[in-house]
Amino acid sequence: MSIQILIAEDEHMARKELLYLLKHEENVHICPAAETGEQLVEHFFTYEPDVIFLDVHMPGLSGVEAAKKIFYASEGYIPLIVFTTAYDDYALDAFEIEAVDYLLKPYDVKRFKTAMKRVRKRLAQIEDQKVDWDKPKEVQPNPSSQKLLLDDGERMVVVDPDSIYYAVPFKRMLEIHTTDKTIHCRMTLQELEDMLTGFAFFRTHRSYLVNLNYIDEITPWFNGTSNITLKNKQQTMIPVSRSARKALLTIFSSNHS
Repeated sequence: MSIQILIAEDEHMARKELLYLLKHEENVHICPAAETGEQLVEHFFTYEPDVIFLDVHMPGLSGVEAAKKIFYASEGYIPLIVFTTAYDDYALDAFEIEAVDYLLKPYDVKRFKTAMKRVRKRLAQIEDQKVDWDKPKEVQPNPSSQKLLLDDGERMVVVDPDSIYYAVPFKRMLEIHTTDKTIHCRMTLQELEDMLTGFAFFRTHRSYLVNLNYIDEITPWFNGTSNITLKNKQQTMIPVSRSARKALLTIFSSNHS
């Protein structure tokens, strides 16, 4: 598995040092670097990196602020983050957003390799639970009156699949938004997607499962990615990855052919 890595660092020499270390790693693809916090947020949605080597101090948004902005903008999904800094007093900030590791500058080769081992181990665990979510799937309406029984903490809730707007991982839970309520379940997005086989749901992004019947519009964003706007009161905007965009347009095209 090739690992998509993004370096977010405003110092030229620090970027150069990280690039040198990463080029000696196997199965690594390095995305264009971000030199500011704002650019990092853009690059995150454009390139969908698996890992970000993130400098704590950057112009504009700090590394911690940018990471939190990514977290909230994506409603829960962030890539693995390795914080980098010349100071050793930011560990609490780093681990507050569950960074996989924390490297001090100048980089120690042995310590860098330890960080990469942690990254590969965590990615392997994620891969074991993942399927090819972005492959186009045939979506057909389910003629049955099937209902879902979902565990919402202290109660079991009966949900009509057609009432679901979208679902997204959030704070170790799965947050399911429906026409009249928001449900928090201890299940994965993939488990919900499997339960909804046959209904008109589509994975627009690795962290979003959306009901196709509630899509109001699709608008282009960065480098082949898009956003969709839903028909709910909030007009929720949800990211669409490059690969998912192609499949989504194919589905709508076939429905009108």
